[in-house]
Amino acid sequence: MALNPVVLALSRSGEDVAHRVAAAIGAQVHGREGRVERADAFFANALDHARDLFAAGRPIVGVCASGILIRGVAPLLSDKTTEPPVVSVSDDGSVVVPLLGGHRGANRLAKEIAEVLGGAAAVTTAGDVSLGIALDEPPLGWSVGTPDLAKQTMAELLDGKAARLTGAEAEGADWLQALPQAEGEAGVEIAATMAPAVEGVMTFHPQRATLGVGCSRNCPPEELAELVNRMIAEAEMDPKALHSINTVDLKADEPAILDLAARLGVPLRFFSAAELEQQVGRVQNPSEVVFEEIGTHSVAEAAALSQSGDNTLWFAKQKTANATCAIGIAPQPLVELQGQARGRLSIVGIGPGQSSWRTPEVSKLVSEAEELVGYGLYIDLLGPLAGGKTRTDFPLGGEEDRCRYALEEAAKGKNVALVCSGDAGIYAMGALVFELMDRDEDVLGVSQAAKAVDVVCSPGVSALQGAAARSGAPLGHDFCAISLSDLLTPREDIVKRLTAAADGDFVIAFYNPVSKRRRTLLAEAREILLQHRPAETPVLLASSLGRPEEYIRYRRLDELDVDEVDMLTVVLVGSSHSRLAHLGTGPRMYTPRGYARKIDGDLAG
Repeated sequence: MALNPVVLALSRSGEDVAHRVAAAIGAQVHGREGRVERADAFFANALDHARDLFAAGRPIVGVCASGILIRGVAPLLSDKTTEPPVVSVSDDGSVVVPLLGGHRGANRLAKEIAEVLGGAAAVTTAGDVSLGIALDEPPLGWSVGTPDLAKQTMAELLDGKAARLTGAEAEGADWLQALPQAEGEAGVEIAATMAPAVEGVMTFHPQRATLGVGCSRNCPPEELAELVNRMIAEAEMDPKALHSINTVDLKADEPAILDLAARLGVPLRFFSAAELEQQVGRVQNPSEVVFEEIGTHSVAEAAALSQSGDNTLWFAKQKTANATCAIGIAPQPLVELQGQARGRLSIVGIGPGQSSWRTPEVSKLVSEAEELVGYGLYIDLLGPLAGGKTRTDFPLGGEEDRCRYALEEAAKGKNVALVCSGDAGIYAMGALVFELMDRDEDVLGVSQAAKAVDVVCSPGVSALQGAAARSGAPLGHDFCAISLSDLLTPREDIVKRLTAAADGDFVIAFYNPVSKRRRTLLAEAREILLQHRPAETPVLLASSLGRPEEYIRYRRLDELDVDEVDMLTVVLVGSSHSRLAHLGTGPRMYTPRGYARKIDGDLAG
């Protein structure tokens, strides 16, 4: 399970059990409003909240009837290989049922919870029931070499065939030793080995090997990959036996190393030069040149050794013109990761506010984040999804400090989410993050470490999209967006853009239409537009979109009153072709694309 589970408490009768479960598995408790007294976060609707967590990839343990969880997540079921575990627990803790994701952690989680509560885990997966293991979910520290054979092998074992364990690592694989054993050459062959898998043999690899790499700046990715592949082949090792790729933290943004980690699908970890230097007595090829340059006598060998205190050097440093690599070996499969991960900053747009307009990708990134950074109101709009997480709130006007802080925290190896309303790339923090990374550090930029973090941008429903959807289809033809805030844009530039948009007859979405001190630009925009389009041009005013206090109304352009607009209002002004139609579904604003002219032309032809 990549993410920590969330325990749902739906009633007072199951509240104590929920907290016992949460304490045992290191999870948060989310409680139903008005029904539960103690929780890390509260939700209003159990079905909606279960659906949001499931869409975000978050494992769910619900202390409630199984049917509630089933109905909640049912609309999202599609791929059992990617869906998170879902487990239900009776209010008294006597029964624990893994509903979904049995081979993705749910069975193991159910057994762990049942042991803590003194209850029964109602596991129904055939392999777990009959054999006590699942071949497609080996213990931590092991990888499946031939996942395509897992189903067939399990079926043969369930049919009564015994296992014939082979491979140099078989004796150390206690979890496989529990299988019924065959004698001689009979039985189903299952190999436990660091060597490459043999075709047709169910194979598991202990992750005992640690790869250390180094390279010059902008080393060609193929050069490093070929060197590593050559060493792996020389070691007669399957790449799935690799536990991690390790290097010095100065290479946190090195394209060749990032490419290598992606190719091999192995965790990447970074160590400071001082940490690597602690291994100097154990390396075989120390270098004074390297020490003079970065402060450690070794990168590849020292990095391979730094991942585990029990490691020894298996393959000493090999090199090409621009790259080096070495392999360390641990006596047992490694189950923990040392060193620092590459920091990640997710710039997420949460839409106007309601969870149904938030994309599953954004929800997943928020769930994965260790820390949430943003304007306090926007983080509040995440509701229970933000519960239990470290959060750092910044006021309006603190945008640059907000982005700089998020980048520098990510530079420490953290997973940080910068939370924006609407879409993060539209009048929000996305552009500012990249501007700070692009600046020199001595001109109010960010540190070199912050420039090396992994930045992920995820789209959200923008305010103009939300407003348009609520009103009909006002953006059905050419449109533009203009911010009326002169805090960052000179007033004369705003007026120039207003005039050009008016002359071009665009539908216009006005962002930041007014503030407490700025009340004149919207009125000025109205007068400019009235010079180019009819007085009866429809205008949409959409306030607090997606929130309980949402307020939608329509006005004529000549009757647009600035005092009716606030900072939470999006203003959409139609083009000369936009219409406000009163239909059976109520007033609908739309801008024709021109199909009527096409039909007229077809009829004339």
